[in-house]
Amino acid sequence: MRTRRRHGLPPPAGAALATRPIELATVFGGGGVFGIAFNLGIAEAFVDAGLDVGNAASLGTSAGAWAAAHLALGMRFESSFDAFRHAIPRRPDLRSGRMAATCRDVFGADTLCPSVRVGVVALPTLRREILSGGDHRVADLVAASSAVPGMLAPHRIDGVRYLDGGLRSMASADLGDRAARLLVVLPMSGPMFGPAGRLIERRTIREIEVWRRRHRGAEVTVVRPTADIAALVRRPDHLFDPDRARQCHELAYGQGAELATTWAAATTFAA
Repeated sequence: MRTRRRHGLPPPAGAALATRPIELATVFGGGGVFGIAFNLGIAEAFVDAGLDVGNAASLGTSAGAWAAAHLALGMRFESSFDAFRHAIPRRPDLRSGRMAATCRDVFGADTLCPSVRVGVVALPTLRREILSGGDHRVADLVAASSAVPGMLAPHRIDGVRYLDGGLRSMASADLGDRAARLLVVLPMSGPMFGPAGRLIERRTIREIEVWRRRHRGAEVTVVRPTADIAALVRRPDHLFDPDRARQCHELAYGQGAELATTWAAATTFAA
């Protein structure tokens, strides 16, 4: 059963989830501190509009892991930004435990949260895995999912070393939780970095189609940055600029506020 949870496989036949999907699940993609800001700007606007995003089952990758943990624990971007804004490196820092210490400061040393799952890549196999906040501490999950190759050292959990899940997939949307509605937030898609952003989006759309086939009849919403938000980032290092992240959060909150009313009444659409 542990392997089934780790890899996001559908529940066994006869399980309660198989016939009664939860109402809402969320998937948050990667994108540095900029991605944290975008994910939380969108999600916080939904929460403030009365949509129950904070209590949804959530799958996050890299920056998305930060967002998923924030929402599940009732935290806001502005309340924790100063705690991590300068801790996320803008240049390589391969000291062991570097990011884990920051994650413990932000999320607590022993916090568990079963509604949070994160995408990681295991070493040495480079196999994509999904780890649960019901099995591991949230700080460990976020540190592992954020261990960008070449920027941060791998993070060890139960003797296994893990890297940023974005190495294999920026969102792992195909492994999102079973639900009647799926919200997918993709900081690195659409107009971001031109062809690179479009490539990430195409791959994620393919993942979403896999998810749809598993959960027929479910509704999916995909949210990507507007042109104004994408214009904040011209180079990869801009993804780790705290000042740009703060601007991104403000703009993303505005985008999310506009989407929330439509989303509450809509069926499948992409924004």
